[in-house]
Amino acid sequence: MAVLPILKWPDPRLSQPCEPVGSEDLRPLIADMFETMYTAPGRGLAAPQIGVMKRLFVMDATWKDGEKSPLAMVDPFIMAAERIPVTMDEACLSIPGVTVPVERHKAITLQWTDETGDIHMGDFDGAEARIIQHEFDHLNGMVHFDRISPDLRATLETPYLEALT
Repeated sequence: MAVLPILKWPDPRLSQPCEPVGSEDLRPLIADMFETMYTAPGRGLAAPQIGVMKRLFVMDATWKDGEKSPLAMVDPFIMAAERIPVTMDEACLSIPGVTVPVERHKAITLQWTDETGDIHMGDFDGAEARIIQHEFDHLNGMVHFDRISPDLRATLETPYLEALT
């Protein structure tokens, strides 16, 4: 396993939608993604964050608080979302040091394929639902800056971009 470099926004790849994976064997990549996520340390990592433009992410909502519960989600599809909005602060490994208040659905139903090719469907709420929606945004070429008002975005984005130069 290897720790891979994480792209930093505004890398243009973070604004591009990803292609479906299909039947490609991604087990070595998934192992590297978990190693990268845990080392970062994050709770989720999407393939475009490491420059792989495929619809794939890994996550573990519990490892920082106790036991690991790793999930790899290939070609995920949000089938339903509870219409109760919840706003919470979110961080992103591709935009280090910037926490953004983001409104998300409280709960979702997701279909995905795992690293062995098995298809799953599950209901998620709380931290898991939030992580999934955040990583799902990455697969669609979005970052958490895209989910806030233009004024707040400018307030947060300007010092971040200035710090990069």
